[in-house]
Amino acid sequence: MCYRPGGIRDGQAFPRRADRPDVTTPDLARAGLAKAVLAEAVPPPSARFVARQPILTKHEKVFGYELLFRDGVESYFCPTDPEAASRSTLDTSLLMGLDVLCDGRRAFINCTRDMLLKDYITLLPSSQTVVEILESVEPDDLVMAACQRLKEAGYTIALDDFGVEDPRQPLTDIADILKVDVRATTAEQRAAMVRRYGPWRCRMLAEKVETREEFVAAKKAGFLYFQGYFFRKPEIMKAHEIAGNQLNYVRMLQAVSKTELDPREIENAIKGEASLCYRLLRYMNSAVFGFSSEIHSVRHALSILGEREVRRWVRLVVTLSAGQNKSSELVLSALVRARFCELLSPKIQSGDADLFLLGLLSMMDSILEVSMAEVLDSVPIDQETKAVLLGGGSRLRPLYQLMLAQESGDWQRAAELAKSLNLREGDVAEIYWQAMQWARQVSGG
Repeated sequence: MCYRPGGIRDGQAFPRRADRPDVTTPDLARAGLAKAVLAEAVPPPSARFVARQPILTKHEKVFGYELLFRDGVESYFCPTDPEAASRSTLDTSLLMGLDVLCDGRRAFINCTRDMLLKDYITLLPSSQTVVEILESVEPDDLVMAACQRLKEAGYTIALDDFGVEDPRQPLTDIADILKVDVRATTAEQRAAMVRRYGPWRCRMLAEKVETREEFVAAKKAGFLYFQGYFFRKPEIMKAHEIAGNQLNYVRMLQAVSKTELDPREIENAIKGEASLCYRLLRYMNSAVFGFSSEIHSVRHALSILGEREVRRWVRLVVTLSAGQNKSSELVLSALVRARFCELLSPKIQSGDADLFLLGLLSMMDSILEVSMAEVLDSVPIDQETKAVLLGGGSRLRPLYQLMLAQESGDWQRAAELAKSLNLREGDVAEIYWQAMQWARQVSGG
């Protein structure tokens, strides 16, 4: 298991501890604890490696994120040194902040015994921090007391990888959330835990949920939160057609993917979809573009953009519009992928492939709730891109796999793929971070 923590914001007051008379104010507490963390952690490198996995509600809305960090090329944060991993996580969180990493939502932070007893976790705001106690932490008197202090200070307590006959059972009286691995338990065991601990005692969270069928089953069993990649896959229906507005989105992608653009066709397609027209003008007039004068019409917008930007930004707005009623994580992931691939395009051999489109289309089946084959049947793209999106062989496959590895925090795999593409691992990490910042700015309007 690797360690996956959170972020910080200024202005949070921390509780004073009776056994620390030298700490007299919240600011001094912050300074003292931060100094201790940074002194013990590995010195911060120039490149920061980050990925995140959303935790969703039963309505598939983002409740929070579990964050994965690595702060150097050789440091993979695996179980050999959990203390160093946790301390370095705090260092990274302080530098990056929740504003980008978690969009202001809750940060689930893996917590070791040492972090609990030394109050390191109080560097983070209680209103946005979920203290995720690892399965290796024994619930002795000191740990119980530390958890009680955090609880009284307003922190949410979660028990990671909670299992049958778990030795941390005494902590369930304090815990708010129990995380249960659906891969390591049976349906009967999970049902028994829900009856015993939830919902009146703890909120139950099902982790490693990989399919929609598992999501539906866990929801029926009484789980309230869900973690995994189930939401990335469209629900399989016995028979359905693409809805009218979704068909318009596919047509838009088709129009901007033609070899020769037809400005009138694009203008008419945008005008035919009110929400798309509104979003296009809204984004064109945002700080992202920085135009000196306001854009009042679709024709005006198309006339001042070059062909490349018309293709790029129409695809962007189509993605945002198509994802209005979907999990925000879906749209954000699509934008991060698109920008990540685009920023890497000058560094790799991609031929005629449009790498921005490659990243964007990789999520379009989930956003539109149709198969990838249906999406690609309507969008004329190069064969290399089409092959990799359909799971076939392509020279773009290493880049596609690098995108997935970086997104999921599979650092070992990402390092191998970066090397195969003659890319510096630090450059890849920096580009992914830039893509996350860009996607957040654009999706925020």
